[in-house]
Amino acid sequence: MAKKDDGSPVRDALRVGGALPDPGSAPVGPGKKAKALERLDSAGERLSALQEALYAEGVGGGRRSVLLVLQGMDTSGKGGTVSHVLGLVNPMGVRYAGFKKPTAAERRHHYLWRIRKQLPAPGQIGVFDRSHYEDILVPRVSGLLTKAERRRRYAELNAFEAELAEAGTTVVKVFLHISPEEQLKRLEARLVTPEKRWKYNPGDLDARSHWPAYQDAYADIFEKTSTPHAPWYAVPADHKWYRNWAVAELLIETIADLRPAFPEPDFDADAELAKLAKLAKLAKLKGVGVSS
Repeated sequence: MAKKDDGSPVRDALRVGGALPDPGSAPVGPGKKAKALERLDSAGERLSALQEALYAEGVGGGRRSVLLVLQGMDTSGKGGTVSHVLGLVNPMGVRYAGFKKPTAAERRHHYLWRIRKQLPAPGQIGVFDRSHYEDILVPRVSGLLTKAERRRRYAELNAFEAELAEAGTTVVKVFLHISPEEQLKRLEARLVTPEKRWKYNPGDLDARSHWPAYQDAYADIFEKTSTPHAPWYAVPADHKWYRNWAVAELLIETIADLRPAFPEPDFDADAELAKLAKLAKLAKLKGVGVSS
């Protein structure tokens, strides 16, 4: 994929539609860390303004929301993306959900049951750290799904996301694309750094041993579930600075297209200002709230 830094839409450059970009590349946008960090600051201001408008629209009765789905191999940076990108906006307008191995209670329900419980409300940006796609990935790699069962789940997921789109939720599905070499470095860093050991899970090595199987599973998911209303984007994730900038831009482009609007007040603003002016005049006459 050619490197572009000419203002081209990030969604166009990173939308999955063939070979994935190199995990260490910068297919579009800044190619250097310093520039990416600078642009992330600017992106934060734009994203915050858009999110405020979306949230206000929801408070005013709007029904639209955005759902960011983050998938990727262990250490690809799902949690870091949430911290660095969604940390740029008002937390009141964000709903985060992390999906680990289903509990015994969750397994008694359809696999989408726990997903539906965590969907964003109108006006919110929802974030899934892992998602409904785990219910194809893990069973497939573990050999627990037949081809027929996989086809059924692909159909269910496409129908589910079409339902979300119809209800007003725009789904942004992001695959954080990390290389096995970079993953090895990050796993080692978690072990040699005491403050990071809490992140380490011995089970991560088992998943790593199935790396080719997971890549095949993801390739199949992209082919079967990348739809016009819920496309997949592949974000190179070897460089955290590029990953964060790219995901922020994907959200900005998505919400900007929605053109969220602040709701019109159900009162006369000029009349309310006149009341405030009258109150201020009375307060001044009485010496209330007037500094010497």
